[in-house]
Amino acid sequence: MTLQTILKLGRVSNLPTVWTNALAGSVLAGQVVLMDFLVVALSLSLFYIGGMWLNDAFDAEIDARERANRPIPMGEIGVRTVFAVGFVLLLVGILLAFSLGNTAGFAGIGLAIAVVVYDWLHKRTALGPVIMGITRFFCYVLAAAAVGHITGSVLLGAVGLLAYIIGLTYAAKQEAYDRLDRAWPLAVLALPLIYALVQSAQSVQAPAALAIWVGFLVVVLAALRLLMRRNKGDIPKAVVTMIAGISLYDGVLIAASGQVTLALLAVAGFALTLVLQRVVSGT
Repeated sequence: MTLQTILKLGRVSNLPTVWTNALAGSVLAGQVVLMDFLVVALSLSLFYIGGMWLNDAFDAEIDARERANRPIPMGEIGVRTVFAVGFVLLLVGILLAFSLGNTAGFAGIGLAIAVVVYDWLHKRTALGPVIMGITRFFCYVLAAAAVGHITGSVLLGAVGLLAYIIGLTYAAKQEAYDRLDRAWPLAVLALPLIYALVQSAQSVQAPAALAIWVGFLVVVLAALRLLMRRNKGDIPKAVVTMIAGISLYDGVLIAASGQVTLALLAVAGFALTLVLQRVVSGT
């Protein structure tokens, strides 16, 4: 087992989007405490990496047929080891969440359950994208619970993120076949775009928020163009672009909350994700 195998299993190039989720959840809750944020970011990172490892473990037989370049089919690591590491990472993530309070801990349990259910069932149910969306919903909730304020803004922002992830995950499910069977489920992407626009327009920092929103819109439109064009290789390109776009959604809501400097960190998270995806595959 090499370092490249470990990084590939964890799809670590996408971790900046998890960190910006933690930042957005904290800002929407009305308070960013540095130490709490760092613990939340670490906890969510463990949930993410553990979930990605379990995804490969549960999909080992399918990947052997459809994605033979994944670490388990390649013989780089055993499926039992991947299962063990994945579950241990989730357990440590839950313990870290509980260190921030019972509410955060129970949010961590909810997140862990959603992760396992998705990894177990996503190939066997049409609700897979919804379950994946719920995992990101819990990212906002856990971050907000860490500072003790699960506000209406947190929940609405989390619903918008959930909708974005539904569209993204639907597109990602087509990646193995490099085609898009039906486009209409992607209409769900309108919800986060509209919500983020409304929040930006109503903000005292409207110019900054709207500028980031335009960037978010461009990313979504670019991904949709790739999906609709349906050329070979377009689906994977669209998916990784949309994954990086998660940080821009976070950035819009952070800026709309009046925290422009922190919003720029989210924009940096978008750029960092794109750079890291060139080193470690994001899908």
